[in-house]
Order: sequence, then structure tokens, then C-alpha cells
Amino acid sequence: MTHPSIPGFTERRVRVDDGVTLNAAVGGTGSPVVLLHGFPQTHLMWRHVAADLAVDHTVICPDLRGYGASDKPAETGPETYSKRTMAQDIVRLAAELGHDRFTLAGHDRGALVAFRAAMDHPDTVSRALFLDILPTLDMWNALSGVSGAVGFHLYLMAQPPGLPEAMIQASADTFFAHFLDAWTNSPDAIPADVRHRYLDASAAAVPSIVADYRASAGADVDHDTADRAAGNRLAMPVTVLQQDWGAALGYHPQSLWHAWAGDLRHRTVSCGHFMAEEDPKMIAGEIRSLAER
Repeated sequence: MTHPSIPGFTERRVRVDDGVTLNAAVGGTGSPVVLLHGFPQTHLMWRHVAADLAVDHTVICPDLRGYGASDKPAETGPETYSKRTMAQDIVRLAAELGHDRFTLAGHDRGALVAFRAAMDHPDTVSRALFLDILPTLDMWNALSGVSGAVGFHLYLMAQPPGLPEAMIQASADTFFAHFLDAWTNSPDAIPADVRHRYLDASAAAVPSIVADYRASAGADVDHDTADRAAGNRLAMPVTVLQQDWGAALGYHPQSLWHAWAGDLRHRTVSCGHFMAEEDPKMIAGEIRSLAER
């Protein structure tokens, strides 16, 4: 165990694969909820939401493979950081902690892992909430023309090993700070001490973060494409909260999500990308409402 980063929680290290151990903050009692962080963050992004939910739920907040204090295996092939592999990590983590069925919520990269977990493990993921993403296949299809410049980092990190890692490592704090600054409507939501922790953790994980993004231009697209061709859909109740990126990029997000989820609640929100830190009360309420359906 390590020193807890969320008051009242205990940090656990749980082996989920050969040579891969995840760091997770665990707290509360009641039905289990697993919360997956985004980029460029760690499980600490859930600090307010987790404390709220812990009143009536067991809350598990891991650092994803390759992020934070979790292990960062070397990228040996396209599956090392595929969302399928990272989703399997989360299912195994929950099982090791005694939970074979749980509500799963994810933000940004964590939402892509949550999406794949819900697709691949419908008997394990009972309900799913996704914050400010599109499924990988739809995301790439939505980026086009000059409006797609908002996703420049996706194209950079999709390149073969070597160049993106060198470019980002040369100015890691500037690179990762750009997203913390550009994607929030409320800068005070990420105080200086938390910001420093995100920047330090990201700078120490450049190769694995790039590998995660690289997988989204390869294996993850292949997995989504196979599911689309087979007509596979999310079997559980789904909630999606998003900013209004659709107007800027020329797509209708609710329609895209309906193609994947029959039991869908989709809502456009006014806060910035870092919703769990900008409006934690709203996010905790959405997760609690979904978990209790």
C-alpha cells in the first residue's frame, strides 16, 4: 500500500497481467463503481467525485496501465496498449478486489477503455458512463479539414515509434500543460499542486502515453470496425455527457452513440472537458443515478 491521494481511501497495488501491476485508490462501501481517468491525468482527477460516491458505493479509482503510479510495460506490439488489453486490466483488477460486476465510468482515454470493457465484458459491466468522447472509430471519422486541428495530438502520437516520443520528451511540461489549459473552462478546477502532479506523472510516462494513443490509430480501430461489421452493441444502460463538439466538427454525437447503444441517455453539458473536476457534484449525481437504475 502507498500513501492515499484521496482522503479516506486506501491505495492498493494489484497485479493484473504478467509484469503489470495497477495502482488503485479504493474507498467506501456498497455496490461497486470503477472510475477511469483521462489524459493528461491520473486517478486523482476523480478525487471529488470519488469522495461523494463513497458515501454509498465502493469506489475504485485506478491509474491506467502506462499512467500515474501503475506499471508502464514497454510497447512490444499493437496489443500492449490496445483498449482491449487495458479493459482486461480493469476487469481483472475489480475481480481481484472481489467484484465480478460493477458500474463503470470513464473520462477521455479512460472512457475509451470503459467503452471497450463494456463491449467485451457485458456480463461484468452492468452500466456505463462515458465523459466527452466518441468511440474510436467515430472519432477518427469525425476529424476532417481544418476543424480537425483540435486533434493534432492524435495524429502526432499515431506515428511510428521514435519521432513522437522524442518531440514530446523535448518539451514535456509545455506539451501536457497545453491540454490542461486549453480544455478547461474553469482553471481553478485544477489547482497548482494537482496540476504539478499531472505534469510530473505525464512527463515520466511519455513512451507509454504515446503507445496508448498509437494503439487508437491501429488495434482500437480494428476492434471497433469488427464490432460494427458484426452488429455488436452495448448491452447495458449507457449515459454519455459531452461538450458541444459536434457543431464545430460537423457531426451529430447523439446519433453516433445511438448506433452503439440502444439504452442511451445523452446530454450536452456546459462545463469544459475536465468535467469531473469542474462540476464534480453533477458528475457524481449522474454516476449515482446510473448505478441505481
